[in-house]
Amino acid sequence: MSPAARRARRLVPVLLIVLVWLCLGGILGPFAGRLGEVATNDQAAFLPRSAESTEVIEEQKAFKQRESLPVIVVWTAEDGGTVASRRGEATRALATLTDAPGLAGRTSPAVLSSDKEALQGVVPLRPDLGDSLSPTLDRVREAADRVPGTTVRLAGPAATQADLSDAFSGIDGLLLGVALITVLVILLLVYRSVLLPLLIILGAVFALGVACAIVYVLADHGVVRVDGQVQGILSILVIGAATDYALLLTARFREELGAREDRFAAARAALRRSWSTIAASAATVALGLLALLLSDLTNNRALGPVGAVGIVCAVLSTLTFLPAVLALLGRAAFWPAKPKAHRERETANGSGKDTASDSGQDSGQDSRQDSGSGSRQEEGGVGGQGLWPRVAGLVDRAPRRVWAFTLVALLACAAFAPTLSSKGVPLDETFVNDAPSVAAQQTLGQHFPGGSGNPAVIIAEADRYEEVLAAARDTRGVDSAAGVSDSGRPGGKPQEVDGRVRIDATLAGPADGEAAQNTVARLREAVHAVPDADALVGGYTAQRYDTLRTAEHDRTLIVPVVLAIILVILMGLLRSLVMPVLLVATVALSFLATLGVSSLVFTHVFGFTGTDPSVPLYGFVFLVALGVDYNIFLMSRAREETLRFGVRQGVLRALVATGGVITSAGVVLAATFAALGVIPLAFLVQVAFIVAFGVLLDTLAVRSLLVPALVRDAGPRAWWPARFGGSAEREDRTHP
Repeated sequence: MSPAARRARRLVPVLLIVLVWLCLGGILGPFAGRLGEVATNDQAAFLPRSAESTEVIEEQKAFKQRESLPVIVVWTAEDGGTVASRRGEATRALATLTDAPGLAGRTSPAVLSSDKEALQGVVPLRPDLGDSLSPTLDRVREAADRVPGTTVRLAGPAATQADLSDAFSGIDGLLLGVALITVLVILLLVYRSVLLPLLIILGAVFALGVACAIVYVLADHGVVRVDGQVQGILSILVIGAATDYALLLTARFREELGAREDRFAAARAALRRSWSTIAASAATVALGLLALLLSDLTNNRALGPVGAVGIVCAVLSTLTFLPAVLALLGRAAFWPAKPKAHRERETANGSGKDTASDSGQDSGQDSRQDSGSGSRQEEGGVGGQGLWPRVAGLVDRAPRRVWAFTLVALLACAAFAPTLSSKGVPLDETFVNDAPSVAAQQTLGQHFPGGSGNPAVIIAEADRYEEVLAAARDTRGVDSAAGVSDSGRPGGKPQEVDGRVRIDATLAGPADGEAAQNTVARLREAVHAVPDADALVGGYTAQRYDTLRTAEHDRTLIVPVVLAIILVILMGLLRSLVMPVLLVATVALSFLATLGVSSLVFTHVFGFTGTDPSVPLYGFVFLVALGVDYNIFLMSRAREETLRFGVRQGVLRALVATGGVITSAGVVLAATFAALGVIPLAFLVQVAFIVAFGVLLDTLAVRSLLVPALVRDAGPRAWWPARFGGSAEREDRTHP
């Protein structure tokens, strides 16, 4: 075959791969900005499937009063005085909304507070308004503004949901822009190259476009539910993962270019020696996310397959598009810096051909260029200038002191992990910045019982109505309770449907507070004790309570499943039993240390009193799966090196060879997740900090110091039952 025919044979499939991805990017790329079309921020859609509050929602459908999303209108006097004389005008103002689109029932009359300084009225809205929610609230405000001499505020679940929608508005462009700019700046600083960062980002954007298109179709057909949180995490996860995997592959490609002239051969060798590590790393994250399908919370179950789709698309882009463009560009991809071939190696081999590489051995064993520091490794050790040879030298000289010091520091941080409260975030901490619904709720709480407008909903047997009503009224923390009549309002003869009645119980404490949740627990205990009443307690506070309990159950179930998945993958990749346990244990310790530091930062820096109950679970899944990624990168290389040089040299050489690229990947991933902080919600700010800090801790302490030092100190025992025979074992015996 002629040289021209051979070049064409290699060039055509590479061009086809690039062309396919360009077409996918052009056709599916716009879907990265369209997920908002199928996303919902209706929190009722994400309730636990088997929770009592969810059963109440289903039973409410049998009554004339449809399930509603209430907005509470609060009037206060402009001069701070009494509003008692405005009660009739306020009632008539709300009555004008009776037939307005978007309402789920009749508006309530205005109620005067005990201090006569505020009025409140409840307007029930349909929970499925979606994009029509804000215009509907505008109509409510417009009607309420007709009461002269008053200031109007809107509180309640509907107002909160509208503020959530505002917080997520423009999430696609803002979050993606911040993440991509952050990644681009870091890559430019790391590689000091113009073209390569753009190629890596282009591959990540292609992966995100394909992932969003798949998720769009799934959400549009009701297979998964997507809210703003899942939407934001998907973008960050795909960009971060695709960049991480790309960094690993390009670093290996650069090494191969240092050993051979042929860019196609270098791309093939880099792909051959990287794909299993990248695939294993992606599998830990994807399967860890899929473990969220075991959750009873719908938003957790949604994140599982959505995140897994994103990871699969990221790894496909990395293993197809990126090698293809690298093969096309060769050394030009690193312009203005172009890696040079090692002529001295070729001379030593006696020809212009890299015989070590052609034999299937790892090229660059005799002299390898680290992508991060540019250091050179000599045959007999890891000497050389640069950061990572010095770190490897420290680990080699005093492994026990290194791992002992690192372990003590991590344990000290982990000691604060139990202080992290995950009992939910009160409304006034839900938004990082000021939100109108928060100010309105605070005003409401100053003049009315905290649970006003958000009653606990009790459904019970009609022939036990009096007993259930009495039990509710006698429950500590319940301000008042009354049956709901045909008009949909508390008081009068209760409406009976299929032998069931509804009772509304107003709680004394704020509906989103811990005290109100404790009241719900007592209320359930009281009404469940009524014989043959078959009573159920639901409503806004009960939903928060059930979500908290379910999240606690999810953590207990999902955490061991994720650890088991990662252990199995590591055992298959590393062919060892001890090493996977060691890696998972160190990453789990890193996670606990991160929670400890987060508890201190959230309390003393951010001013949070707690976290959403799902935050620790999300942090665990991301940190453990992604943290193991870096250890996979390190130890798969260490196994490769150990086969030739023994355990001691193997782990030290791996540390030097991967130090720069893994640190770069960790910084990129941490910065990418930190971009979630641009969304002014406590949940995402907390997830952003936990993952960003945890990734840096794992990258700089666990992977760089703790794991290499433990492996160096343990020697061949760390790889049990694997044995590395021949010169490798002799080398280890001579370096205890």
